[in-house]
Amino acid sequence: MSERAHLVELLIRRSVQHGEFRLAGGQHSSYYIDARRTTMSAEGLAMVGQLGLAAIRDAGWVADAVGGLTLGADPVAYAIAVASCSSPPLVDAFTVRKDPKAHGTRRRIEGNLRPRDRVVVVEDVITSGASARWAIAAVEEAGAEVLGVLGLVDRLAGGRQAIEADGREVVVIATIKDLGLEPE
Repeated sequence: MSERAHLVELLIRRSVQHGEFRLAGGQHSSYYIDARRTTMSAEGLAMVGQLGLAAIRDAGWVADAVGGLTLGADPVAYAIAVASCSSPPLVDAFTVRKDPKAHGTRRRIEGNLRPRDRVVVVEDVITSGASARWAIAAVEEAGAEVLGVLGLVDRLAGGRQAIEADGREVVVIATIKDLGLEPE
């Protein structure tokens, strides 16, 4: 079994739930993909890191850092950063807060993001594209350059198209169809 097929199997087993759900964007769905159940598992972290790093490099993106909107993007970014240790050049990670920190440095972005860095914004599940677009705005406001967006799972709900309509390239590791699901 390929590493990608193994990750898809793990996502199906750990992350896909059936029932009645309200998604972050307000839409209703008969299934929910809680990718964190996969991306926060030891096995999932290892696979996401390797596959994510490979997808970034296959896209031709030479990134200084990866990150996205907390919380879903965090384990994806951290896994990719760790994977880069055994396959240099190194790629650091950062986190975009939903709201700036209310104390201390009052930063909106935590971790390793510097002005002029070339970055890939990551997303665990792309639905409307709003989270990735929010992270892109924060990264650009901080003076970094966004090379593209990497999604772990695309729900095929228009999010990828919304991000691409902004002139961004989007690469995904899997879609809901790979998980045996259909768009709603």
